Amino acid sequence: MRILILGSGAREHAIAWKLSKEIGSQNVYTAPGNGGTQLCGTNVDAKFTDFESLSHFCLQNDIDTILPGSEDAIAQGVRDFFEANDETSHIYVFSPDQYAGQLESSKSFAKAFMAKENIPTAAYEAFTKDNVEEGYAFLEKLDAPYVLKADGLAAGKGVLIINELEEAKAALKEMLVDQKFGNASQTVVIEEFLDGIEFSVFALTDGEHYVILPEAKDYKRIGEGDTGLNTGGMGAVSPVPFYTDELKEKTIQHIVEPTIKGLKNQNLNFRGFVFFGLIVVNDNPYVIEYNVRMGDPETEVVIPRLDESFSALIEAAKKGTLSTKVAKAKEGYCTTIFSVSGGYPESYDKNKLITIEQESETLFHAGTKVEDDALYSNGGRVLAATCFGDTMKDALDASYAQIAKVRFDKKYIRTDIGNDLKKYIK
Repeated sequence: MRILILGSGAREHAIAWKLSKEIGSQNVYTAPGNGGTQLCGTNVDAKFTDFESLSHFCLQNDIDTILPGSEDAIAQGVRDFFEANDETSHIYVFSPDQYAGQLESSKSFAKAFMAKENIPTAAYEAFTKDNVEEGYAFLEKLDAPYVLKADGLAAGKGVLIINELEEAKAALKEMLVDQKFGNASQTVVIEEFLDGIEFSVFALTDGEHYVILPEAKDYKRIGEGDTGLNTGGMGAVSPVPFYTDELKEKTIQHIVEPTIKGLKNQNLNFRGFVFFGLIVVNDNPYVIEYNVRMGDPETEVVIPRLDESFSALIEAAKKGTLSTKVAKAKEGYCTTIFSVSGGYPESYDKNKLITIEQESETLFHAGTKVEDDALYSNGGRVLAATCFGDTMKDALDASYAQIAKVRFDKKYIRTDIGNDLKKYIK
């Protein structure tokens, strides 16, 4: 396998790190990559949505597999592009096509899919600017808080949870009429609020068969105690202590199996990953959202815990032998803690010199770049310290100790990752 990974974050670094151990760094490429991906492969100077440039690169470098880390590449049709070109149609793009990718890129598409397959999720209706008044009326039928979701991709900022009815109506107008999120909010999904604890499950699939990867719980808010603005993720823990055998059985029976069967039933051209964003309400799992790629920061704990050849699973999906595979997980815990730039997720400075007192191969880079042999910040989320431990406390202690050895101006971390899980550990 000679593989091109599309993306530039810690998710892509974790994937490149795992694959480089299996197939050799000389066979791993990342476009555009970051300061960490170049440690376990070769960075490609191309945007991951510049399909023309990527196709030329693939042909010149005998790439046979493409793995999109970014949802944008899938939403813009990376698989469709490569399959439509006779010269590149032999390259295996491990993702759904653009239409099937709407499972993530369109909230209304995903909701309609779940309704058809009887998959448990929050009650909802979808609205456009042409029926905004009906949206106001629907809000009046719901109890607070009110959940408004931009239908399309909005860089993680398109979901609003609002406590006051009039404020929710005003926000609906901003999204639909004033186009607060641009084209992403031409349609808005309004949902009932589900109150529970969230976690994530991941399936690797060929569109018919699947294996379940290790589960994880991530922490999206910038502030301690899950307060403040949403981010790309401040940390993650795997396994999830409240994910009991009973809850796992319910998740597989009522969500995973119907989803995979539904992909085939609805003739969706799907392969790659299904990321199930779940919430537990009264001991039952519900789907909050689907993603059609691996999550971030969950990948930074899921992939290190995978006690299988990741490349072999992808090859099995390609060859139609995935039904013979499993995806065992390593024992113990794996945790990741993110260091981010001061001011993130709002305005922040880049180009801060980074010093690392002690390197680790699972110190995954996100927003970094190398210039003149020095490492600099190049994004809001900068570095993620992933560590293992026999217990969650051991893993977290190691992650916090590792991230403390990373220094750059105005570095910020959350110090409470995993605190909400302690009550589930006996």
